[in-house]
Amino acid sequence: MIYPAKKQGVLLVNLGTPAAATPAAVKAFLAEFLSDSRVIDLSPWVWRPLLHGVILPIRSPKVARLYQQIWMDGGSPLMVYSMRQRDKLAKLLDMPVEVGMTYGQPSVRDGLQRLMAQQVESVTVLPLYPQYSGTTTAAVYDAVANALKSFPVVPELHIIRDHYHHPLYIRALAEKVRQSWETHGRGDYLLCSYHGIPQRYADNGDVYPQHCIETTRLLAAELGLETHQIGTAYQSRFGKEVWLQPYTDKTLENLPRNGIKNLDIISPAFAVDCLETLEEIAQEGKETFLHAGGEVYNFIGCLNDSDTYVSLFAELVKHSTNKHE
Repeated sequence: MIYPAKKQGVLLVNLGTPAAATPAAVKAFLAEFLSDSRVIDLSPWVWRPLLHGVILPIRSPKVARLYQQIWMDGGSPLMVYSMRQRDKLAKLLDMPVEVGMTYGQPSVRDGLQRLMAQQVESVTVLPLYPQYSGTTTAAVYDAVANALKSFPVVPELHIIRDHYHHPLYIRALAEKVRQSWETHGRGDYLLCSYHGIPQRYADNGDVYPQHCIETTRLLAAELGLETHQIGTAYQSRFGKEVWLQPYTDKTLENLPRNGIKNLDIISPAFAVDCLETLEEIAQEGKETFLHAGGEVYNFIGCLNDSDTYVSLFAELVKHSTNKHE
């Protein structure tokens, strides 16, 4: 018997963003984000008083000021570029595509509800994290499962776990690097800066560092770079715990001492530009590198809504749905 094809839809999921560049909005966002045990796995009895009594009151105003420096007309860069990805992918696939955020708005529940309102019967969830981590991708699984608890009708579901080694992803990264070389010239070294996680998480089985290292290896091969021309580092650590190393900020301090004066830097773990790329890497990273004796610092932005990257999304969706038919 031939059954009619189910109406398909896609949910793009990113981490999330404050609703506004204000201390109150940042505090609300950070409170939700940092309360997730996937992100911080300390005992709530220890963590919650520290979070609400110390971290949020101190960090929220500081982070809000940083957001104000990068805020766009349509909102935060993460939100603006995520919506552009949604629109391009919907046009490319000719099917409903929505955006949901693990933390903040629009939520994963919001995105799923909008798809269901369009009579979608089969949903492909695409977490916008190329490299799998329990702190990010697994949190998407949690958010989807929690959202569906209240749905009277649950759609057919496909979740794409990662795409760190997909040829189109590597090609898209290589295109960004080559575009920078054509515009700014080629540096002495290409540093791939990935968001860090506590080393303890990796010791407990998180495969994230292996995925990051493999992405760097594949990018080097695509660009024809030798091992001494490219490297991996990890950014955005906080607290006193040991995180994945080498640390990006320490690497930026050490490179000029080792003769690297002209640097290209890219953040492959981020699907869209956000605070961690536009402020931490593009601004703070540049200051660190130049202060340490570096001379030229070329920040290479994220893939955002590049044609090749959105084409990758389409391929991932088609492959996921076809193999389950």
